[in-house]
Amino acid sequence: EYEQLGAFLETKAFAAAPTFLQEVLEYDRTNVAFQATVPHGFRSGDRLTWFVLFQNVSGFFVHPVGLEVLVDHSSLDVSQWAVSRVFYNGQYYRDMAQLESAYVQGRISVEKVRKAPRDGDFSSMKPRAPAAALFPVQFEPQGPRYSVRNNQVLFQGWSFAFGTSVSRGLRLFDVRHRGQRVAYELSVQEALSVYGSNCPAGMSTRYMDGSFGLGRYTSPLVPGVDCPYLATYVDTHALSDGLRPSKRKASLCIFEQNLGSPLRRHYSNLQSLYYGGLVNSALVIRSIATVGNYDYVWDFIFYQNGAIEGKVQATGYPSSSFLHGDGLRYGNRLWEHTLGTIHTHFVNYKVDLDVGGVKNSLVAHDMAFEMTRAPWNPEQQIERPRLTKKVLDTEDQAAFRLQSKMPRYIYFAANSKNKWGHQRGYRIQITSFAGDHIPEASSMERAISWARYQLAVTRRKEEEPTSTSIYNQNDPWTPTVAFADFINNETITNEDLVAWITAGFLHIPHSEDIPNTVTVGNSVGFLLRPYNYYDLDPSIYSHDGVFFTSEQDFTACEINRLACLPKTASCLPNFPPFTFDGFRNM
Repeated sequence: EYEQLGAFLETKAFAAAPTFLQEVLEYDRTNVAFQATVPHGFRSGDRLTWFVLFQNVSGFFVHPVGLEVLVDHSSLDVSQWAVSRVFYNGQYYRDMAQLESAYVQGRISVEKVRKAPRDGDFSSMKPRAPAAALFPVQFEPQGPRYSVRNNQVLFQGWSFAFGTSVSRGLRLFDVRHRGQRVAYELSVQEALSVYGSNCPAGMSTRYMDGSFGLGRYTSPLVPGVDCPYLATYVDTHALSDGLRPSKRKASLCIFEQNLGSPLRRHYSNLQSLYYGGLVNSALVIRSIATVGNYDYVWDFIFYQNGAIEGKVQATGYPSSSFLHGDGLRYGNRLWEHTLGTIHTHFVNYKVDLDVGGVKNSLVAHDMAFEMTRAPWNPEQQIERPRLTKKVLDTEDQAAFRLQSKMPRYIYFAANSKNKWGHQRGYRIQITSFAGDHIPEASSMERAISWARYQLAVTRRKEEEPTSTSIYNQNDPWTPTVAFADFINNETITNEDLVAWITAGFLHIPHSEDIPNTVTVGNSVGFLLRPYNYYDLDPSIYSHDGVFFTSEQDFTACEINRLACLPKTASCLPNFPPFTFDGFRNM
């Protein structure tokens, strides 16, 4: 249908305004790129789509030309399709013919955009500096310390199975640490963006990227940039738009990463003299989805202390509108005619924890100050923090609105206890800088109602496998799945539970988003951390530990493994030739 819409615009709609297109846009059927907006209208059954015109150059997303066309493609008969509105440089027109007439009669304020070269000029990602000394490269002096067999990964005490969903992207199953299952499923559910603008397409854009396919648009990875050069690269497959699956070569990577800092350490210069520490080396599994203008870097990270991190970093090009009128109410000016439009990013995860078994409860720990008299000096008052504890019994109690205060420690508690008499648990810790959720009065809000909550814990149900549906994008007014219906005050004590986590950030594009957005500061996600799950930190059993005292010869290999590093890492490994398969069969 998108192909048919493109043909309709070129052969029928544009035929009604030849003078305007030729003289204002120098239109030649090759120099314009279209971007369609979603959803398609205002109510169920609508098929009305705004198309934004850009210069067809590298990074076209930031090269708007000021023309937007609304097409009514409701009819199953393509010949009945029609332009129902046109927008140019702040003015609305009934159709392309009226735009043409107004232009010919000189009644249009024309803002002619300087023609950009094919490389996009300011939007080109070609480096502006010559090559210099090579950046640092990570390698494993004695080979990988993890194994990948089919879709099964083993690393230190960790094991898990991985896969990709065509709509939701990267997902993991049967995650175990030291042989015990920690999670049945960890998966991305949805990536949502809500835009603002004073142009019609921009102000009506609400992207639900799972509908387009976070797995379908998994990107081939460039060794040395997208992942470490010597990472293990895995092909992924997706079945969409055809009867045969398509293969994305080297579109998922697995690697161990030395984070360049200690996981824990202590230097003792009081009483006894010693140093003890452990390098923070973690296993990363990564995929990158390029959905239109945005690139999402999806990571799951496994640490040696039993913690798991789910993280997404956003990069790619910002979406833009043509700058006119009061446009600066909706973003910043990025170039001569380019308005970087304000928008939100929300990402939803499904975290199906099984802590010490399938049946868990949700417990909140936090702090409160209490006033007390000093026992040794009753005339003096002390303000001391104390621990607060609460079991969250129902789904309603466990649904935390986006901007509401949430207990600092919230964890899935097992029915078993550790050596010290505490319920074994895994804590959920969210990193998010989310903007505001769309008002619930909106006719389409129920389709994205998962974004109401930074955290919601529900009973696990086979009939509630995902927080959204691929069909919610095109009909958000009558959503196939409305996450808000999952929360119906059922008891969640000693039940099989699922945590639905939402993280996000507000993006107000700025001049440093040109040529495109960087990942620094645009990273959100969550941590799953053992909380009294073990009797002590399990990383103490890591082979990477370093310990020596002032009385030992810390230059001896048998005392300190780091002393052997000059010998162990004296030879660089054989780096395989650079390959990239991302431009084949496009």
